[in-house]
Amino acid sequence: MIDRISHSSMQRLSDFIASQLGLHYPRERWSDLEQALRSAAPELGLNDEPRFVDRLLARRLTQTETEVLAKHLTVGETYFFREKASLDILEGQILPQLIRSRMEGNKRLRIWSAGCCTGEEPHTIAILLTRLIPDLHDWNVTLIGTDINQRFLQMASEGIYNKWSLRGTPACITERYFKPTRDGRFELSPDIRKMVTFSYLNLVDDCYPSLLTNTNAIDIILCRNVLMYFTGEHAQKVIRNLHHCLIDGGWLLVSPSETSQILSSHLTPVSFPDATLYKKDTNKPPIAQSPGLVPDQEIRKSIGRLYELALSREPQIAQEQTTVDASVAPVEAQESRIGNQEESEYTESTIAFEQGRYPEAAEKLLSLLSRLPDDAKSLALLTHVYANLGRLAEAKELCERAIANDKLLPRYHYLLAIILMALGETDRAMKSFKRVLYLDQNFILAHFALGNLTRRQRRFKESKRHYKNALSLLGSCRPEESPPEAEGMTAARLKEFIRSTINTEQDE
Repeated sequence: MIDRISHSSMQRLSDFIASQLGLHYPRERWSDLEQALRSAAPELGLNDEPRFVDRLLARRLTQTETEVLAKHLTVGETYFFREKASLDILEGQILPQLIRSRMEGNKRLRIWSAGCCTGEEPHTIAILLTRLIPDLHDWNVTLIGTDINQRFLQMASEGIYNKWSLRGTPACITERYFKPTRDGRFELSPDIRKMVTFSYLNLVDDCYPSLLTNTNAIDIILCRNVLMYFTGEHAQKVIRNLHHCLIDGGWLLVSPSETSQILSSHLTPVSFPDATLYKKDTNKPPIAQSPGLVPDQEIRKSIGRLYELALSREPQIAQEQTTVDASVAPVEAQESRIGNQEESEYTESTIAFEQGRYPEAAEKLLSLLSRLPDDAKSLALLTHVYANLGRLAEAKELCERAIANDKLLPRYHYLLAIILMALGETDRAMKSFKRVLYLDQNFILAHFALGNLTRRQRRFKESKRHYKNALSLLGSCRPEESPPEAEGMTAARLKEFIRSTINTEQDE
């Protein structure tokens, strides 16, 4: 049995939890922290350990240990239609405006519930969308829910709730979208459940925005009752990354108690009756953000000029390449060599991209590609830039033209497949992923992406097979190595990510 934890040890534990999970436990909440740790101890295998603190602090937490602690340290208190004031604004003003603006063009919406707990919040948004969009089946709606608590995600995927979760739900909604179960609970309609994709994501440690996690070019992010758990430093990092995930004009919703100067320094606060929401506005950029976007027509003209030049050139494939096995040739060997000046420009573009200065990165890359129109690294990065700007049509065009210029680079087909998924063209995306594996059967991220795609289609046996292929290939990677197109995620972290995803699935 664990002895009572001393004040000095509690300080060490509080600092440790802050550094590992980003969760803030000040002195006045140490009793809550101690209670949570005692509850977690049996699952950590430390229940009978007299030197519990020393053992826990001896090394960095494994993914399993992180999930165990997160389960006991985070509160799963949520319910449908929570914080009605902000939901009324969303339903009455923001969503209708977004829907009207997209009705004549690309009928696309991307919404993310970050820290979704047991799924009430994203399922609430799904219900709102069914009420607001009569022709919803004609729309490409991406609605994702992420959380660090594996048990919460499993409950969210099941879609079965008790009466307490429905305490803020109008009776007409309960009657229409829920079916009573024999044990007195309520099962959510399958039509609503299939609208939401749930996955594991650590807001403190994982990379976002990312094509890998589908967290790029988001219209609306709900991150309510989440930021208050983080330390100031981690909260600022999370807000900065969420800002990067939003398209220009996108919205961030937080709880009333979480409004802060940190939020206002990155996003524009917009006051409504009874609530304040935050909007991304390039007229008020964060520090080091370059103003303005590259206009759509200029992007298209630049892409056209770039590829007219590229396609007019002789193919740059050496005669001896015809004997090389393209499926195993490393991407780096297929990329063009660039000089020191161009390498410097590419590095500057990469830094601008990583800092969320996407318009600046686009301008630099277009300039670089005007001189080296078939440079693979720059083309791939520009595709990522357009995807994060929400310019999915331009990103698609870029990939298609790149493929027309060189059909043997798997990364072009992979990026095209990811973009096609975001555009809702799943059949074409599936074909592109299979093309990737035809060119390179060891392309880890293609296996992982196929797992994600088939999982969204609820083909769980198939998705598990793809995930296992990815895990098998990751077994030959160094833990600190980042596989191609993993966007900086290490092999070790990607393994943990895939295993966490598998654990949230249900058998058909």
